Amino acid sequence: MGLMGFLRNKAGVILTAAMAIAILAFLLGDVVRGGAPFWARHQNRVGEVNGTEIEYPAFSQQVEQAEEMFKQQMGGAVTPQMRTYAVQQVWNQFLSREILRKEIEKIGLTVGSKELNDLVQGPNPSAQIVQAFTDPQTGQFNRGQLSTFISQINTAGNQAMVDQWETLLEGVKEERLSSKYGELLSNSVYVTSLEANEEYQERNKLANFKYILLDYASVKDAEAKVTDADFQEYYNEHKNMFRTQEETRAIQYVTVDAKPLAKDSLAVKETINKLKQDLIVAKDDSLFASINSDNKYPFTYMKKGQLSPSLDSVVFNVAAGTTVGPFLSNGAYEIAKVVSTVVGPDSVKASHILLDATAEGGVDKAFAKADSIKGLIQKGDNFAALAVQFSNDPGSKANGGELGTFTRGRMLPEFEKAVFEGKTGDIKVVKTQYGVHIIKIEKQIGTAKYAKVAIIDKVINSGKETLNNAHSKATAFLSAATAQNFAQEAKKLGLEARTASRVTAMDNVLDGTEAPRDLIKWAFDAKKGDISDKVFETETSYILASLVDVQPKGVLSLDAVKKDIEPAVKNKVKAKVLKERFAKALAGASSIDQVAQKVGKSAIHVENVVFANPVIPGVALENAVVGTVFGLQPNKPSKAIEGNTGVYVVQVNGFTNPSAISDINAQKKQMLAAKAQRAWGSIFRALQDKAEIIDNRVKFF
Repeated sequence: MGLMGFLRNKAGVILTAAMAIAILAFLLGDVVRGGAPFWARHQNRVGEVNGTEIEYPAFSQQVEQAEEMFKQQMGGAVTPQMRTYAVQQVWNQFLSREILRKEIEKIGLTVGSKELNDLVQGPNPSAQIVQAFTDPQTGQFNRGQLSTFISQINTAGNQAMVDQWETLLEGVKEERLSSKYGELLSNSVYVTSLEANEEYQERNKLANFKYILLDYASVKDAEAKVTDADFQEYYNEHKNMFRTQEETRAIQYVTVDAKPLAKDSLAVKETINKLKQDLIVAKDDSLFASINSDNKYPFTYMKKGQLSPSLDSVVFNVAAGTTVGPFLSNGAYEIAKVVSTVVGPDSVKASHILLDATAEGGVDKAFAKADSIKGLIQKGDNFAALAVQFSNDPGSKANGGELGTFTRGRMLPEFEKAVFEGKTGDIKVVKTQYGVHIIKIEKQIGTAKYAKVAIIDKVINSGKETLNNAHSKATAFLSAATAQNFAQEAKKLGLEARTASRVTAMDNVLDGTEAPRDLIKWAFDAKKGDISDKVFETETSYILASLVDVQPKGVLSLDAVKKDIEPAVKNKVKAKVLKERFAKALAGASSIDQVAQKVGKSAIHVENVVFANPVIPGVALENAVVGTVFGLQPNKPSKAIEGNTGVYVVQVNGFTNPSAISDINAQKKQMLAAKAQRAWGSIFRALQDKAEIIDNRVKFF
């Protein structure tokens, strides 16, 4: 009451006003100094590593560039899975770059321009370059595609292409710097002769022994009462196993199936049959297919093996003009019209000289100059030298105009028609959107029948009635469910409540079940005990969720892992029961056979077990048991040993020692390679654990 009274008097009013003015001045000062009030700062921060922030616009741009690269590699639209992978890839690059940056700067590592050029266009290009320019149809790196892309950037590339290329180059440089740093670390690792000899012994010394196994299943659960103290003891002994690198959530969820029913499939089949009749009489086959197909297929020549199995088995055996299907393939009905067929090469190796029509004073003048250059080539002038002199394509002119070997569908239509319909040795002059090309067909490889096919497919989706019924069921559950009765209400509706216990912020699945990103984002913004106030949707289901637990970064609590460790704790308690049985049997026994007789078991003999592969034949991997074997004296039974499958007693019959190591240097070299690889991973994890990392991606993606 004294404080309230004080605030009511005049002095209180003056003090309160003064405080308000001081706070306002502080906030305004913050605006002036930082350009935004303190509560507005970092709102666009996707993450931070060791004080270096990355803002949403920059991060999002890199994600879009990664998505575009995936689209080029895989074709089709960007799927949620591709987007998630793109976000993770960009984050990993940021994480790796910032964690290693200061370490690399300390020792002055760089990537020179010549080195970078070799990583892009040299004989052994960077893995990122190979990945970005691998033909998805052949699985082979396409140098021609790389050269064409570089040429397009330097002649008619838009800003998006330039940004994408610069991001790729930056990734190549970072990859090389990381590789150099890793090589330095690897070179600091060594193996002594003593280590090499021990490793050789562990892999070649053989143990022959007998064992008795009392397995955990032989003890009934009623005989092994598990207490809270047992859980605590196990938890304390294995705490490091429960350490997490990031905050996780435990989400209880219910999935309402909304997959298509038989009547939905029938409706789609009726639609595709009608489209087939229209496709038969369509005047513009490719346009009609593009407008009506759920998935857009390239209207180009394809060979056997490039279509779905159903179409593949028919298309190449019918005449041009034939429309085939419908066929059911991967959840869709598809039809196809064979527009034309041709027998021709599988791939072509070619070179070109590109003339810029604008720079030459127009298309006619460019053609005239191209014809002159063609004449010089036909008279015997060197094509590569002319390419260096005249070509406007910097990506290929440095290589004498060489574009490498490429398959159908990789070049512009006019260019492709010229090289695939011509023959080896031909010199062709063609115009494309990039200018006028003088093309030399160096080599045509392979031959096969190709068909140009207009394909239409209709995906079998759930109909309105199917979706409405599933949504009504989900809504009914949402109305009735609480944190307390979540599982019971699900059961009333014939649904099953499941719990995903270790969900991370960037997951897109719940225990293997597809989950929309907005569900995960909700879970990381909710409080323990909250139920989602909406129904989350996937392509084939509705999901409702409740946040069961929040598990902070670091060592998880006993409550968080109790359910997971329960089987191991039970075995730990059962081990005490079995050890007591063995202790009684071991008393006064001088051999393992006597122990076996007392416990009503037979001692099993095994041979040729090595320390480096601690497997007991026919049983399991048993590190503790085999490790004990190699420390025993022969012909004496061991004490009880707690293993993975049960409790053991062992007795060594003898060891077979290997001959002396023949080439210790070869052994050291082999060990060094493995040790260096492990060292790099261990050092990076140590740097990552030491780094101050803030990950806010879940707010944006």
